[in-house]
Amino acid sequence: EHFENMFEELYINSIQTKNESATLYAKAEILLLEAIGLNDFNPSQEAVNIKNFKESFGVSGRLDAEYYQPKFEEVMKHIASQNHATLKDIVAIQKSIEPGSDIYSEEGLPFLRVADYNKFGITDPEKKLSYTFCNENAELIHKLKPKKGTILFSKDGSVGTAYMLRKDEELITSGAILHLNVRDKKKVIPEYLTLALNSQIVKMQSERDAGGSIILHWRISEIENVIVPIIPIAKQKEIAILVEESFRLKKQSEHLLEVAKMA
Repeated sequence: EHFENMFEELYINSIQTKNESATLYAKAEILLLEAIGLNDFNPSQEAVNIKNFKESFGVSGRLDAEYYQPKFEEVMKHIASQNHATLKDIVAIQKSIEPGSDIYSEEGLPFLRVADYNKFGITDPEKKLSYTFCNENAELIHKLKPKKGTILFSKDGSVGTAYMLRKDEELITSGAILHLNVRDKKKVIPEYLTLALNSQIVKMQSERDAGGSIILHWRISEIENVIVPIIPIAKQKEIAILVEESFRLKKQSEHLLEVAKMA
């Protein structure tokens, strides 16, 4: 009975800590939306937007009707009316590799694909790259191992998923995942940028750009021109603190659950 009570206490603490983590993350998301004036934003449900050829294809080079939905136009106009920057001006973008399935091995360097991570973290990759391939391409592999502070950003499949690494990782990401590294951390805090990239602001831009594809693919040329709101650095720091505390609690929750499972 004593053991069961201890186990129950660990499990309940784990769930409570996880809920606290989710609450803090949601609070950070609300702070972002409040800072840019979109907390009460209700996008237009209108499916029709009349444009002439010069206003549409002449500007964007796109003819698919989905691209010109009013809701996208409303969001972009709102962001453009305040301090903002394109992603290529904020970060250095590095591409990874796609070596092919014949390089996969039972043992080797973990190969992270889009399905192996989300905005809350990464899981142990199922696929590995053979040691032979890694040894033959040692210099390239060394350059492509993501470092602490790098933001992983997906351009294929589940496009627009961002996660910032909290430590150097001994793995290689697939070609579907871009590595973003902030150029000037005095102007844009990586934790803030990651939250912004996962927000509806950027999700709507990815939906606009990639929504017409049968297989979701977000072109790098489009990703480079994603517009990101740049809020005051003090507010960025406030958001970053909430995000990091959320991740600390998430890690603590996982630890408590693991202790209970081991017991």
